[in-house]
Amino acid sequence: MNKRLNWLAPLLVLVAIIAAGIGLVHFESEYLWKAQELNLFLPTALFLKQQMVTSGWLLTWMGTWLTEFFYHPAVGVVMLCALWALLALLIVKALRIPMRWATLTLVPLAMILLSDVDLGYWIYYLKLRGHFFAFTLGLIICMGAVWLFRLLPARWWVRALFAVVSTAVLYPLIGFYGLMATLLMGITVWHAQGMTVSRRLTVSLAALLAIIVVPLVCYRYVFHETNISNIFLTGLPLFRIVEQYTAYYLPYGVAVLWLVGSAALSGSKRSFKPLKAPLYFLAQTVLLAGVGYAVVHFWYRDDNFHRELRMQQCLEQEDWEGILSEARTLEDEPTRAIVMMKNLALFRLGRQGDEMYHYRTGAKASATPIPLHMTQIVGRSIYYNYGQVNFCYRWCLEDGVEFGWRAEYLKYLTRCALVNGEYAVARKYIDLLKMTRYHRQWAAQQERFLNDEKALRADKAYAPVFHMLIPEDQLNSDNALVEHFLMNKLAFTRAEDPLLQEACLLGALWTKDIQNFWPQFFEYARLHPTGHMPKHYQEAAYLYGNLEHEVDISAMPFDKDVVDNFQQFMALAQQCAGMSEERMRPIFYPRFGRTFYYEYFLVRNQKLY
Repeated sequence: MNKRLNWLAPLLVLVAIIAAGIGLVHFESEYLWKAQELNLFLPTALFLKQQMVTSGWLLTWMGTWLTEFFYHPAVGVVMLCALWALLALLIVKALRIPMRWATLTLVPLAMILLSDVDLGYWIYYLKLRGHFFAFTLGLIICMGAVWLFRLLPARWWVRALFAVVSTAVLYPLIGFYGLMATLLMGITVWHAQGMTVSRRLTVSLAALLAIIVVPLVCYRYVFHETNISNIFLTGLPLFRIVEQYTAYYLPYGVAVLWLVGSAALSGSKRSFKPLKAPLYFLAQTVLLAGVGYAVVHFWYRDDNFHRELRMQQCLEQEDWEGILSEARTLEDEPTRAIVMMKNLALFRLGRQGDEMYHYRTGAKASATPIPLHMTQIVGRSIYYNYGQVNFCYRWCLEDGVEFGWRAEYLKYLTRCALVNGEYAVARKYIDLLKMTRYHRQWAAQQERFLNDEKALRADKAYAPVFHMLIPEDQLNSDNALVEHFLMNKLAFTRAEDPLLQEACLLGALWTKDIQNFWPQFFEYARLHPTGHMPKHYQEAAYLYGNLEHEVDISAMPFDKDVVDNFQQFMALAQQCAGMSEERMRPIFYPRFGRTFYYEYFLVRNQKLY
């Protein structure tokens, strides 16, 4: 084969890595941004010590540090791609893969990529810190150790000793990947030159013994916070909530099998035979096409998931119009998280009473097999912005204990403490955030509010929250049903603050409780003696007045289109008498989907979570 073709494969690997990086930045910027929000790295001895309670701590410590750079997604992706290029080189060196077949390294690289982009909603529930870099870092150190092993003198006792010592050193640092390195050493030794079968067998047995004994010794004497059932798998994510979700381990399994198979063939005279140019190009094409198809096919794509992430990013920046822009261009039935963020944006802009039903509504189940709760997705933000600071604080604490402390949690804990006037507590969270790379500026901005309630209440970000505070300072169970709990609590709250009272009216509208609607409606009218009554409030009043006739609405100044829409809706309902609601919805939606009439009669039993 032409020697110049030897550089074709490394070039293809480099191009593939660059393409993967471009894809990450283009399609997953908001996903990577969220990853760093759900991450926390502190450059302190205590933080390092907290990672060292279990084996594999080096991966979590380095992984959380590197994940910080996803604050600017392109920066983090460049660093990740550079590590992938280094890993590909180490695999070639450690497993002695000819340069002309370097494209084979795309198999484990593709599995690493999929392990990051196929998580979906697992991003909220993963307990392994630094997940987005852990797989890559683990394999880099693993392959570096195997390469060093193969460079050692061909004396059996040197290699046997190295296998044992490297396991004792690497297992505490990188967990499973240290054991993987020892396994590969025990396999590649069978291709070493100048060793008898018995000596090769001795090295392999020493490696196997180290793989079994070292984790047990570490479990007994070093790491006391590791479950014995997981001692051989530390450094890997735990995909378990109520049950085990084994399908998410597939990328790890494929990568391990590929490395074991490559190690078994490494050095074999029959492996990696030179091919004639046509066959070589065909093999490269098939390999690239297979890897590319696997990546495209298994890359998690769900419009609602990514739209939720973009809306959360807008929410963090208080870009209410940005949230509405996302809601306006929905391609599918939205999840309730999308609907709640859209309603919050309209509420903050003072337009919910006129436009709430102008956007597509629904309650589509999230595209994931795991049991979700809105509390982990957007519940903290919703609670905080509707003045339920104690519930926001409670879920930040509970999730911090369960999933580990994250920058997002510390930010909301800071906000809640400031609103509650707990300045010493707020100082604690601010000091922690000031140690981070990208959140220190935000923390410094909050620091100016410490012991300055006047400035805090006047701030445009905090002022609406103070208006939303409910006088009764209570904390009880919400059963993790954010929307149901919040709307019902607002619906049965009586308030004098116009902003909070409108939220209470909207809660009554959500519950469709006619008896509770009227007190809230009349209270809204009293607190807003001038100005136009919002459309949806008029529609509810006109509908309820005609349904039950318990309140005289004859003197109320309803807009003409409110009356006309009701009459036309009821006329069409008579024509469709006997039809199921499922059949009626597509008939009514084009004409009445933007009204409360449609919401009241044809939107029922939406699944909450």
